[in-house]
Parts: sequence; C-alpha cells; structure tokens
Amino acid sequence: MTGRPGEAGFVRALGTLGLAASIVNITIGGGIFRVPGAMEVTGRLGAAAPLAYAVCALVMTFVVICFAEAGSRVAATGGPYAYMERAFGGFAAFLVGWFLWVSATIAIAAVATIFTDAALRMVPGVPRVPGRALVLIGVIAVVTIINVLGVKFGARLNVASTIAKLLPLGLLIVLGLFRLNPEYVTWGEAPTVTDLTRASVFLIFVFAGIESAVVPGGEVRDPARTVPRAVFIALLIVTVVYVLVQIVSYGAVGPALVGSGAPLSDAATAIMGPAGGAMLGIAVVLSTFGYLCGMILAVPRALFAFARDGLLPRALSAVHPRFRTPWLAIIAQAAICLILALSSGFEPLVILANLAVLFVYLGCAAAAWQLRRKEIRDDDATTLRSIPGSVMGPPLAALVILALLTSITPREWAVSAAVAGVGIVLWIFTKLPRRTSTSP
Repeated sequence: MTGRPGEAGFVRALGTLGLAASIVNITIGGGIFRVPGAMEVTGRLGAAAPLAYAVCALVMTFVVICFAEAGSRVAATGGPYAYMERAFGGFAAFLVGWFLWVSATIAIAAVATIFTDAALRMVPGVPRVPGRALVLIGVIAVVTIINVLGVKFGARLNVASTIAKLLPLGLLIVLGLFRLNPEYVTWGEAPTVTDLTRASVFLIFVFAGIESAVVPGGEVRDPARTVPRAVFIALLIVTVVYVLVQIVSYGAVGPALVGSGAPLSDAATAIMGPAGGAMLGIAVVLSTFGYLCGMILAVPRALFAFARDGLLPRALSAVHPRFRTPWLAIIAQAAICLILALSSGFEPLVILANLAVLFVYLGCAAAAWQLRRKEIRDDDATTLRSIPGSVMGPPLAALVILALLTSITPREWAVSAAVAGVGIVLWIFTKLPRRTSTSP
C-alpha cells in the first residue's frame, strides 16, 4: 500500500538531520524554563532530580522504539493517527487523535501560565490579581489575531523563538558548570520509588514532542532509515540538555529553586548577576510567545478537521474568505486554552496533559506491536530494516507506561475518563446518522 490519497504531491525531502532538528525544536519548548523549580520534580527529589530525567529518558527510549518501528512501516502523513488507523482502524485512530488534541490544548494553557509569570516578573509591582488574568487574556488574544490574519508571521516567529531559547540555555549551561555549589549537587539520600515515579510522570511534559514531529511522514525521505535515526538523535540531545539545565539550576540556587515561577532566571541571576537573570527572563517571554504562536497555528487545524468530518459543528470548518485561515476554529481553540489557563496552575495542567500523551504513547506501542505481528507496511517504506530492540520495544513501553500511571490520583483518573467519554460520545453521535441513513 502506498501513501494516502492526496499525498501524491508531497515531496519526500525531509532527511535525518532535518527531522531530528524538528523534533528537538518542538520538544525543547517552554516547559524547561519552569520545570526545574516544580514541586513535583525538584521539590520531591532535590539534588537527585536528574535521576528522574534519566528514568523519563529510559521510558521515552522504549516509546521512541515504538515510534521508529511504526514510522518505518507507515509512510503516510499523520504520525500516531496514521499508525493506529493502519493497525486498528478508524475508531482507535480517532481516540489517539482526540487525546493528541487534548494534550496539545492543555500544553498551550500550561505554557501560557509560564509566559504570564515571566512577563509579570519583568514588571515588578504589578499585582498578581488582576494582573495574571489580564496578561493571559492579552497574550492569547494577540497570538489568536496573528494566526487568524495568516501563517507567514507565525512561521517566522517560530525560527526567532528557537534561537531565543537555545542560545541562553547554552550560555547558562556553559557558565553554570563552573559555578556549581558542591553542597547543592550532593545527594542526601536515595529518592523513594513513589517520588521518582511521580516526578518522571511530570517530566513527560518536557520530553513530549516526538508524536507531533513525526506527523509529516508523507514528506520524510526513506522513512525506514530516517525516522529511527532522527528520533534517537533527538532524544539524546534533548536528554543531555535537560539534565545539564537541571544540574546547573539547582547547583546554583539550591533548595530556594523549589516553587520558583522563573527558576532559570533565578539560576542565571546567581551565575551571571542581574543581567543574566534579565536575559533569561526575556528569553522565556520570547520562547513561550513563539511556542504559543506556533501551537495556536497548528492545533486548531484538528478542530477544523473534526468539524469538517462532522464530529463538531460545521461552523468550525469555516475558512476566512480573505485570510484563508480556519478563523472560527482558531478562536474556539484560543478560548478553550484561555479558560484552562485562567482556572488552573502550571503543575495541575502538566499532569493532565501528560496523562493524555501517555495514552497516545500506549496506543502507539500497541500499533507498533500490531503492525509487526500482521507484517503491515506501506509500499513507500521500501527499505524496511530491523530496528534494534523493536521486538521488545512495544511490551516494554507498555509496561513502563503502566508503571508510571500508578502514581496518578483518583481525581486525575476521573478527569481523564471524562475527557475520553467526551471523545467517545462525539464519535458515536457522528456515526449514528450515517447508520440510520444506510439502514433499510
């Protein structure tokens, strides 16, 4: 089987380095600017927090094997959605697509709170109430207008935000390694399994990105070779950057880092003085703004597709006659994200986003296993190769994901069940009219 209808015009020009760079760019988003100060990570583990990054990287290694296996067999655009469709059919694919949209929506709201905290920090004296709400409304409104008016500015902003986040992070790491306080980087005692598991679940947020970066499968050159190499290279780079950022931040500030709304700015201030803190503060604002702009560009297209396919009101599939953008879907997406950001803090949002993305990873593991079991592969994947660990990848990925899910609270399970229920109801109500119309 070749690629899906409508993909004949795609050019397979994306190679290993290009795809790896795309994954790194998507993965190192706004979360790393906030996570080193999170109670769920540094608050639980202290100097041992890098261990949670290592555990999370191990988990992601198994997940990456599944993505590599499935991506080398399915050459169609769509990433996990395409994998599930080929392995299990339309309903399973829809559920994965639904959870992808949910995780992305919550991630936008979470990063919006990072932007807000960073922006308020740059203007001392502004009261948090109503300052936080006004900043959130303002930034969501601005990125919405930008994306309703067109995609060119948003695309250019993504490039600028990539530079804005990587250069300061690199400088922080290089200078910070020479300013570590030995007392802050020494473990007191080994962390408990419970704390390590919960912290690792939280860190999925900053590792997530592979599931979005492999979506353009119809434009990847030699997917069987490119996808596995790119995802492993990207995972290695991301893990090294995250571990070094965590070590440097806690090594410079110590326990005072816990609970900080701008931990990297605090670390930069300790390492480079007020100018360093200001530089990181500006980098946070620029990087998170670019992330928000890019995500509000991409994620509403899922709402547009759901509406086009009859899963949501048809009005959401409207295209602006002048700007040629799905403007109602963009506005609806922005409104949902704003409500989430106003009603919740960063850490609760992260846990809910991670639950959704863990379900996506679990689905991808099942798809990789099914594709191998049934020897399914697209004709475009002409050079299917054996991927190291691909036989054990799916069961190991499923095992570690289930282990991580043991740290989820009953309330978080209830919210996730409600989200899944909404998706299932949408699917059922969409299918009922079609069944009725085809019945004798």
